[in-house]
Amino acid sequence: MENKLKVLLACDTFGPDVNGAARFAERLAAGLARRGHDIHVLAPAIPGRHGTNKEIHDGAELTVHRFPSVQMRKQLSVRAMTPFGLKTKMGKLLDELKPDAVHIQSHLMAGRLIVSEAKGRGIKTIATNHTMPENLIRYSVKVPRFIEKPIMRLGWWDTGRVLRKMDKVTTPTRRAADLLERETGLTDVLAISCGIDASRFVNDTPTSNIDPRVLFVGRLDYEKRLDILLHAIKEISPEIDVQLEIVGNGGERETLEKLSERLAISDRVHFLGFVSEEELPRAYERASVFAMPSIAELQSIATMEAMASGRPVIGADAMALPHLIHSGDNGYLYQPEDVQELASRLREVLTADEQELERMSENSLHLIQAHDITNTLNIFENLYQGLGEFAPTTEDNLESYALPIGKLSESLRERVYSFRSSAQELRSRMDEIRYGLQERFSDAKEELKEQFDGVRDDLSKARERFSSKSDDKDEKN
Repeated sequence: MENKLKVLLACDTFGPDVNGAARFAERLAAGLARRGHDIHVLAPAIPGRHGTNKEIHDGAELTVHRFPSVQMRKQLSVRAMTPFGLKTKMGKLLDELKPDAVHIQSHLMAGRLIVSEAKGRGIKTIATNHTMPENLIRYSVKVPRFIEKPIMRLGWWDTGRVLRKMDKVTTPTRRAADLLERETGLTDVLAISCGIDASRFVNDTPTSNIDPRVLFVGRLDYEKRLDILLHAIKEISPEIDVQLEIVGNGGERETLEKLSERLAISDRVHFLGFVSEEELPRAYERASVFAMPSIAELQSIATMEAMASGRPVIGADAMALPHLIHSGDNGYLYQPEDVQELASRLREVLTADEQELERMSENSLHLIQAHDITNTLNIFENLYQGLGEFAPTTEDNLESYALPIGKLSESLRERVYSFRSSAQELRSRMDEIRYGLQERFSDAKEELKEQFDGVRDDLSKARERFSSKSDDKDEKN
């Protein structure tokens, strides 16, 4: 292909980690690889995966360089790279790859160490910020409440210190960009949606309240405020017979399980843990409504997935969620921490008739089209080549995206149905490609296993011959 790029994504968290930053990096890398670019990922090692290997992520084959890491004590979904000798190893990797661009996914260990190595070699550097110091500090150090604010300010200062070295800085939404500029003093931060391949989640199953079901997908950590959601479920009448499915894992899981028992709703709450890539779309498909009570979302990929599934969405009126949830159109916002208002909003959706559910479903599908990952990939391709000024933002930042919808016009409804049909066709083709790759990897692993077993047998026979000769010598002596 023309203008084939070699790009290294430096990630402090990457699949099989389950969080927004990891999912964005996986889908960005896979999307670029499918376009024919040579994509490499630097990521923490995990049990069974270390060194440089070919891995399949989001249906694409990637070259992943995994460096030594340790499990974070409080965040089960994240591992931290060990710093000893890491900078030197990164420099050697850059000398070997000679990438056109390095794209860091945070200012933490991988990002801060590789940036100086890349800049010293004249390599273009891009950063996408997915983090807020408030969340990082809560899960890394325990500090007295009276010095929390100074620590937060120090955290934002450190964020700015690292990101100021980059050629371009991006973050998923305009609200997140404004926050980053305000707290760090950075300027010209680009708002670029993480994007979503809607074909993975679009379905033709109507949203229904026949089996009322609320879904949450994400890390089970403090800032997600799942305790608020559990208390809201408690407030919903047993006559509605709502079930809550919680997909994901994290440091708060045990606490949340105990809370559901204390609230006497454990029979209505189902902790599913991590689910496979094949099962995740089905979880959205069987939901009546998706709930995101988090107060610290810089975008919320899970909410976007729910919208692509054609589901109503309810979330806290905080950070970037109002950018996705247009209250009264594709779901509802509620004041953060307000259990009663969240319960009321849930009841509105869970008792809505088919026409109202269809309206919200169509509006979710209409809004999610502005987050098409094709646009995101185009923009990052330009940034890697130094052409960012031609596509500085995604369609969700246009004025038209924020306008009230009400009920879609016939022309927009036709566009939604066409989008849904095309996405389902693409999903079928991508499933075929994905299964083909998995079979190829499975066959390759089996072949390697046979070769390894053959070598092991040869070594065993050689040891037996050596042992036999040694015994003969002993007898002669």
